[in-house]
Amino acid sequence: MAKVTISQIAKEAGVSKTAVSFAFNAPTQLAPATVRHIRDIAERLGYTPDPIARSMTTRRTNALGLLLPQDIATALANPFYTQFIRGLGQVCGRAGLTLMLVPPLWGSMMKAIPHATVDGFVVLGLEVDRGEVQLMRRRYKPFVLVDSDAPDDVPSVNIDDRGGAQMAMEYVLAHGHRRIAIVAFESGKAGHITAYTGTLAARLDGYRAALAAYGLTLDDERIQLVEVPSSWEGGQAAFARLWQTPIQPTALVAMSDIIAIGAIDAAKACGLQLPHDLSIVGFDDVPDAQYVSPGLTTVRQPVEAKGILAAEVLVAALQQERDVIHKVLPCELVVRQSVVAYK
Repeated sequence: MAKVTISQIAKEAGVSKTAVSFAFNAPTQLAPATVRHIRDIAERLGYTPDPIARSMTTRRTNALGLLLPQDIATALANPFYTQFIRGLGQVCGRAGLTLMLVPPLWGSMMKAIPHATVDGFVVLGLEVDRGEVQLMRRRYKPFVLVDSDAPDDVPSVNIDDRGGAQMAMEYVLAHGHRRIAIVAFESGKAGHITAYTGTLAARLDGYRAALAAYGLTLDDERIQLVEVPSSWEGGQAAFARLWQTPIQPTALVAMSDIIAIGAIDAAKACGLQLPHDLSIVGFDDVPDAQYVSPGLTTVRQPVEAKGILAAEVLVAALQQERDVIHKVLPCELVVRQSVVAYK
């Protein structure tokens, strides 16, 4: 079938082509009765607006973009992302928007940004001095930073990373553990903890504060810090590396549940009896945390609520609301069965 054009609709409705365009792209420019008349005829003729042509007219795509630091398959293997996306989706549904997942293009997030046909970005876990953030600033593309230090003029949604990490470490220390492994996100700055920023720096500050109360520091030979990707495979790799060290930890404190769960599975495959041979604490409280054996003690952050709030903040920015919003959400420790007292 030949594609129905706005010229045909205009002729059938007895209006100009401009009026047809207004009926779909700027209906407030016409009387309501005229809009209904034009749209009724368009529906009868089987007309559907071309989204590309429409976005060129309106300068809007009606889509939000989630800028991912990993490819989609890897990201969605982590339950954190599915919870976060569920929160974004709730707001998109209410606002009549779609959601685009924007993974690295040819291995580069910088290359992905110009190719994403979205009105604005939710940016997850990037440091503010990264090139991607500077690129969005130059392109005047609205964005909100999540899990990242944000300058005063950029909206952000964060959690109390420092407080949550401190609770996790204090719980392990209170159970008598002193040989402790900290498994951090891969940052590209391994061995240079003074260069850490954002979420990584805040959680390390929390761990450091808890250790200090027990007369320990991150430099103590009993405290090991390793970096791995935030994935199940990363947790497996962390356990394998730590179990080959001369001072094996009695407790492992992971910066994400998916890392902790990977370490649990690797430890059990190695024949360890958990938690008696190794206590493990996570961070996030993803749904799988309560079902893994032993049940994972972890720091609960409101992941879905964070997604809802991030999308709401971005929608407000798209509507050119002047207030720049900075939100910090609380965390809580959820105690299950993965930690026991060290004897």
